[in-house]
Amino acid sequence: QAEPIRIVVTGAAGQIAYSLLYMIARGEVFGKDQPLILHLLDIPPMVGVLEGVVMELADCALPLLREVVPTTDPLVGFKDVSAAFLVGAMPRKEGMERKDLLSANVKIFKVQGEALDKVAKKDVKVLVVGNPANTNALVCANYAPSIPRENFSAMTRLDQNRAASQIANKLGVSINEVNNIIIWGNHSSTQYPDAAQGKVLVKGEWKSIAEAVNNDSYLQGQFIETVQKRGAAVIGARKMSSAMSAAKAACDHMHDWWNGTAPGKFVSMGVFSDGSYGSPKDVVFSFPVEIKNKQWKIVEGLTISEFGRTKLNVTSKELEEEKNEALSVLDSN
Repeated sequence: QAEPIRIVVTGAAGQIAYSLLYMIARGEVFGKDQPLILHLLDIPPMVGVLEGVVMELADCALPLLREVVPTTDPLVGFKDVSAAFLVGAMPRKEGMERKDLLSANVKIFKVQGEALDKVAKKDVKVLVVGNPANTNALVCANYAPSIPRENFSAMTRLDQNRAASQIANKLGVSINEVNNIIIWGNHSSTQYPDAAQGKVLVKGEWKSIAEAVNNDSYLQGQFIETVQKRGAAVIGARKMSSAMSAAKAACDHMHDWWNGTAPGKFVSMGVFSDGSYGSPKDVVFSFPVEIKNKQWKIVEGLTISEFGRTKLNVTSKELEEEKNEALSVLDSN
């Protein structure tokens, strides 16, 4: 059997981690024959809860799980890890300005970036789940100069999964019969869920979603709004934010990054922009990517409609503003 690899989850005593740890430890991300050592990092006030999580992981009796390392020290948490799920972040509270949220998170992701830089493997795959995810990923990478920037990404897979499920429902097909819906830009309400490039399997043949749905006002209106506002809708209903679905999306994202995508299939990941599709350079922007040998590549040559272009501009502008705010916080620290 393979040597165990070390995986860290931050915010490990929280809601998302509660679903995520089980999925990872069962082998759903790194493979059914890959033994794991899980590092659970959280803040000192959560130590008691963390102990309970450690007990439960033991009680799950998971064959792949060789060891669990609970800690409040980033230098222990990130030591020799091959993959990092950065779930812990300062949540936005009512009446909080984006700037306040950013400055709280800049401090967290600065510390984690520095720890990754010092003690993690240099080929570590870092997935930022904690919001604002795109800008947190940018800050984290900024403080880990010895790790390649392409090893940092932000999660927009939850939005992609939400979008695919809306279309599958609308057309009465199963979720694996919907492909290549794209989330562009920021993991925020300015994101652009784009079904125009997507395909759906109808009566044994793949056709474009636009053709199958045959309702542009739905695809450019209600569909986009539903996906953009889904997080808020879940909070409204559950009185807590999306946890199970966020954990599943984090697993999907890391699974594909680790194992690659099937030919002709692409997935959405927030990655450092090279300016593709007129996006601003050097922000973390969600693009369609294809993945081979653990390396992602932006899918090139897709046609963006006039409508799509206006949507891309809105999310680009927000990401540039966030980046500038984050950088000004960094400068003042």
